[in-house]
Amino acid sequence: MFERKRRPSAPGDIIRAHYLDERGISVAALGRAIDISRKHMSDIVNGHARIEPLVAARLAKVFGTSTALWLNLQAAVDAWDADREVRSWKPPTNFSDAA
Repeated sequence: MFERKRRPSAPGDIIRAHYLDERGISVAALGRAIDISRKHMSDIVNGHARIEPLVAARLAKVFGTSTALWLNLQAAVDAWDADREVRSWKPPTNFSDAA
């Protein structure tokens, strides 16, 4: 199985590089456009908050993309983080021992 060597790009990185910087849009303006606070938009762009389905749907409408694009980007980051978190975890050998 293929194992990635680096963490996938976070949705916020994509927003910053391909939408904000490239088009000269501010974090505050994007937050207003998708009806969330500037703080929450900043947290997303800076990787401190996840993209939830409603925000993904609004981004899709504003940028002419799909909701699935934003959710898939977030899911890739979430899966990477989860895989790293359980690397040293071992499941019990007997499931009755888990209780």
